[in-house]
Amino acid sequence: MTAPFRLEALQNSHARKTFSSGEVKLDEYFKTQVSQDIRRHIANCFVAIDVSNEQIAGYYTIAAASIATPDLPPEDLKRLPRYPTLPAVRIGRLAVDQRYQGKGLGKALLADAAIKAMTAAPASYALIVDAKHEIAVQFYQHHGFRPLIDLPNVLFLPLATAEKVLLA
Repeated sequence: MTAPFRLEALQNSHARKTFSSGEVKLDEYFKTQVSQDIRRHIANCFVAIDVSNEQIAGYYTIAAASIATPDLPPEDLKRLPRYPTLPAVRIGRLAVDQRYQGKGLGKALLADAAIKAMTAAPASYALIVDAKHEIAVQFYQHHGFRPLIDLPNVLFLPLATAEKVLLA
């Protein structure tokens, strides 16, 4: 990344109107709905602020989730307890403003989400994400995420792996 960024929780004072990732649904959610989800304790939102101009360069949301153990690949199951579900943290949305794309900010946002999941009081096994399209699937797979069985657009990354892959 070329510009220094500050990562922080989204506040009402942050200017969201000019944010444009090129994905209409992600942009509209960020501009119109994210505050309601935060207020209702449905999700938390974190933003990367370009310190040179105080503009939002990217954002992601996270929320509590679970993974049904039968959805995990067999090679993962053999090392896990036989619980019906495992705790997880869902990255609901992740977007980088077009002006900052291709500079590693998406990876930095993923790493920040992983750190938050690893250091949260409730334990979590993995990060999960519902990729919106094939380009998103490729982005997450590039960073170590793997698809759940029979759900190719739902990907997961065990936090033990995240520590090695994203935080290296």
